[in-house]
Amino acid sequence: MTFDLATLLLQWAVGGLAFCWVTTRRRELGLGYGWLLRLVYGVMAVGALAAGFNDAGAGAALRNVGAAVVALGAFVAFAVSFRNRARGLDGFDPRLDLVAPVAGIVALFGAAGFVGDAYALSLARLMVGAAFLGAVTDAMLLGHWYLVQPGLRRDPVREMVKIVAWIWPFELVVWLIPTGMLSVLSGTIDDGYAGIIGWMWVVASLTTIGLVVAAWKALDEPSYSAVMAVTGLMYLAILTGAGMDLLPRALLS
Repeated sequence: MTFDLATLLLQWAVGGLAFCWVTTRRRELGLGYGWLLRLVYGVMAVGALAAGFNDAGAGAALRNVGAAVVALGAFVAFAVSFRNRARGLDGFDPRLDLVAPVAGIVALFGAAGFVGDAYALSLARLMVGAAFLGAVTDAMLLGHWYLVQPGLRRDPVREMVKIVAWIWPFELVVWLIPTGMLSVLSGTIDDGYAGIIGWMWVVASLTTIGLVVAAWKALDEPSYSAVMAVTGLMYLAILTGAGMDLLPRALLS
């Protein structure tokens, strides 16, 4: 499976925008939260398009067109929300946030053909990776939003933390399916460092779920500082989660 920057950026943008809709659909969070996510992931989609612009093949073409639609969908949703900001949350239909991730899912079907390996396995890794990276990043950003909107209920951030925990086993399994990390850990695939990189992946995987569980439990504490603790824990989970997803790409490419 080719380690491809354009595909990675597209994945991250698709997952982040999908979970943007998860948190905006209830019309609880302030408009600024949606603006932040749409702009961040829209720019990421533009980066994906730029990074893969010269790639050849039908898969790359579908990925690039999809990345353009993802960026456009994110920016249009931002523009609509910003234009109608005087009406507050009633001035934006959260269903607009679905356009970009739906286009992104189609684009990932093309990307799976471009990055190589067995198509079904590559597609599963891309889809699960998109959900995993997007969810863990959005959970951290949402934790920060409580500084801006301190009266917000804990339900949105609790939901995001639980979603990360639910996705984690799938992220683990898709990288264990042959040819996968089991081949690295057994020595069939040489990581170039006497197996150390493979075990780093194991540590990153276990640390990620440990941090997520700690964040989940922290939200049971009544004090406001618990939400800030969750933010810090999810910061760390992004680092370990990125290792969980990126190390196998590097080793198996």
